[in-house]
Amino acid sequence: MEKDLRIKSKVFSDDPKRAPNRAMLRAVGVTDEDFKKPMIGVASTWSEVTPCNIHLHDLAVKAKEGAKDAGGVPLVFNTITVSDGISMGTQGMRYSLPSRDIIADSIETVVGAENLDAYVAIGGCDKNIPGCMIAIARSDVPGVFVYGGTISPGFHKGQKLDIVSVFEGVGQHNNGDISDEQLHGIECHACPGAGSCGGMYTANTMATAVEALGMSLPGSSSNPAESEEKRKDCVEAGKAAYKTLELGIYPKDIMTKEAFENAITVVMALGGSTNAVLHLLAIAQSVEVDVTIDDFDRIQKKVPHVADLRPSGKYVMEDLHRIGGVPAVMKFLYEAGYLHGDCITITGKTVAENAAEASSLKEGQEIIMPVDKPLRENGPLVILKGNLAPSGAVAKVSGVKVKRHTGPARVFDNEEEATEAVINNEIKEGDVLVIRYEGPKGGPGMPEMLSISAILVGKGLGEKVALLTDGRFSGGTHGLVVGHIAPEAQSGGPIALLKEGDIVTIDSDKQEISMDVPEAELETRRQQWIAPPLYNKGVLGKYAHTVSCSSKGAVTDQFK
Repeated sequence: MEKDLRIKSKVFSDDPKRAPNRAMLRAVGVTDEDFKKPMIGVASTWSEVTPCNIHLHDLAVKAKEGAKDAGGVPLVFNTITVSDGISMGTQGMRYSLPSRDIIADSIETVVGAENLDAYVAIGGCDKNIPGCMIAIARSDVPGVFVYGGTISPGFHKGQKLDIVSVFEGVGQHNNGDISDEQLHGIECHACPGAGSCGGMYTANTMATAVEALGMSLPGSSSNPAESEEKRKDCVEAGKAAYKTLELGIYPKDIMTKEAFENAITVVMALGGSTNAVLHLLAIAQSVEVDVTIDDFDRIQKKVPHVADLRPSGKYVMEDLHRIGGVPAVMKFLYEAGYLHGDCITITGKTVAENAAEASSLKEGQEIIMPVDKPLRENGPLVILKGNLAPSGAVAKVSGVKVKRHTGPARVFDNEEEATEAVINNEIKEGDVLVIRYEGPKGGPGMPEMLSISAILVGKGLGEKVALLTDGRFSGGTHGLVVGHIAPEAQSGGPIALLKEGDIVTIDSDKQEISMDVPEAELETRRQQWIAPPLYNKGVLGKYAHTVSCSSKGAVTDQFK
């Protein structure tokens, strides 16, 4: 007897009492024959507000084709996106991280309310990917993720460009190193079409992590946005959603502790974004797998950084695609003994079986180094702790020559005032620039600070000034920066007690971040400290009152 794949939709498919339910579906094209088939959703984050997502409607149509060809009844629905690159450095950036949870909640809502049997989720910009994955992790139906793909690099006067080139150009322009005309040229050529930011920034990092988790098809994370391979990805993802129903493979079967270790390993090897720490913690909590920042610390110590990718390296994701992409990288890491090969994936095959079918890295390529001659002997995402961040902080040290920095704190309670100080040349070599009250609760929304970090790099201060915050950094950030300082200032963390001129030390080798202030003095300051009122309006107000600490993924699900 053929297996009935209507694990949810059967509730209204046959029952005479559900004739009104079926009547509504008939209006959108569902037929008598269709009611015998599983209903497969296609969650699209298509939008015209960002190049990362501008092409996703056409990809959603391809996923729909695949699901229909496989034997399902596909239904497309949409959710939101915001552009980090467009909101960066403005008050709008406070909505970025909350959008992750809004995306997750909205997809969960539609899948649950419509009794869908399985679904494909398609994401582009940074928060789409973890948002989609949090929803899939919560689901009790099969789900497949498809990445919208990376943008092609821009070119101007023989120089390869991306969005970070523009942010750093602002600092160069402020420093008098480039003219108005040169900055305008960079601005006009950096983003030539559809797709997410091109380096190993947050979108490409998280897409790679999801493929390593086993939740997207091999190649999905590295196939470029505007390519035939990407369109095929989406068709095959629609088919895979149906196949997972047939095989009875659910998200919880794939996203095990070992699968998360694979994801962290690949992120470390490729030199991914600090945001991977935040997002993988959140996804793990949603699927009820015990992953902590200590797991990142443990894996960082044993996995070499082997990829010469931007922001600290030379190459972009499209270049990695040309030499075999993420499947070839995973094959390389598996054969070197760094991945769990027995983890099941969305293909129905294990990591080892997928690796056996993947091509090897292209001969003569210069992007992925041998494991015995890495760019760095251990991972570049380093967890720091100390009396300034007792719950932890995250630094990305790839390409950073400075291992230890000690200097006086220059303390600001918001990014805007700190940026003005940098632009006005008030921040000097040796300073420790501290931006606080920018955490999940305090921001609210834990804004990224690519704008100010890129200005520092553009002014030649990237490794001469340490930048610390309880907020976040973009995957495009590089330099001497430490984010996710926890507990955050809004919650009374030690960063709230820091005063102008206090001596602060960051030591990446010892994994320490501390301030030279006696405990008795800190206690006096603690008694005098008064928490600012929490923001209490609209989406940001809801977020500020419900979000957890960044060291726990800044999640809004806190039921345990």
